[in-house]
Amino acid sequence: MKNQKIALTLVSLAATIMLAACGGGGGGGNGGNTTGAAPSTPASSPATGNVATPQYVASTAQLAVFTTLNQQRQQCGFPALTENTVLDQAAQAHAKYMGQNGGNITDTEATGNPGFTGTTYSDRAVHFGFPNSQIVYSGGASAGYYTNATLTETQYGQQIAYEWLGGVYHIALGVWPITQIGIGWNEMTFNGFPEIQSSATIANLQPMTGNLPLTFPCQGTTGVAYMTAGETPTPPNTTSGTFGTPIGVSGNPTDNVVLQSGTVTDSSGNVINLQLLNAATDPNKLLPAFEAVAYPGTPLTPNTTYSVSLTGTINGTAFSRSFSFTTGSIVG
Repeated sequence: MKNQKIALTLVSLAATIMLAACGGGGGGGNGGNTTGAAPSTPASSPATGNVATPQYVASTAQLAVFTTLNQQRQQCGFPALTENTVLDQAAQAHAKYMGQNGGNITDTEATGNPGFTGTTYSDRAVHFGFPNSQIVYSGGASAGYYTNATLTETQYGQQIAYEWLGGVYHIALGVWPITQIGIGWNEMTFNGFPEIQSSATIANLQPMTGNLPLTFPCQGTTGVAYMTAGETPTPPNTTSGTFGTPIGVSGNPTDNVVLQSGTVTDSSGNVINLQLLNAATDPNKLLPAFEAVAYPGTPLTPNTTYSVSLTGTINGTAFSRSFSFTTGSIVG
């Protein structure tokens, strides 16, 4: 198997969050509001480009990414993602850029390279008409995948979605209170099989409703990656860069979420103490205040049900969560 590669940049108003992640391969990333390609006229509002029903062609990988992320988010109470055709253009341009420049997975683009449309995710979104506003959040993620087996386009799309959901830092695509997404997809050939470059551009942080904070996975979630084979920067206290299914905990954009304890228990009663990351304790300084993550420092077992127990505070008020989820056979 050729190395899998994942990269992600998340840009907020309060800070620039920079990370790259890779499943045993290379990758790089940074973000910000630096000037890239000269932007076209900005759209009039963040809703410009939203479509009521997804326009991705049936049986395509893009539709599989969109559907998988939405299914997993919505079952746990997170807002559905709306396809935004402006963000689609930005994401597609970046996926193609990666293919045109050796297939390397990267968050940024370099002026003068083939396919350049903007340095950062925000630059590219604005270039294609998304509003360049100080009150609008935009960021994105990129990923790559290769296997010497024959997969359907739907399976490729699901794999990319579960890679993002299986990362301590990438699980943001599952738990952040965003409402808009655009998905780009590019395929090259390596040793006779597709080599994938994919990119997602996300936007529009909005308040959520429900019993906050929400978690992903949550009660009844199935099929999630039982392990992730490397993420850069490496989450602390992992075994050779591999770790088990992360659990993302998220409130509203103005909330402060802190985890205080966490365990997962299998059906035989074996208890695993989880690593806990909050904005204040994350050594990589990538988690925003409204998100925390708990994760096993070693891989879990595929196709196994685990019971979760979490305690923490949201804005200083205590909360606890107990639920069960079932892993699949996917490696993130």
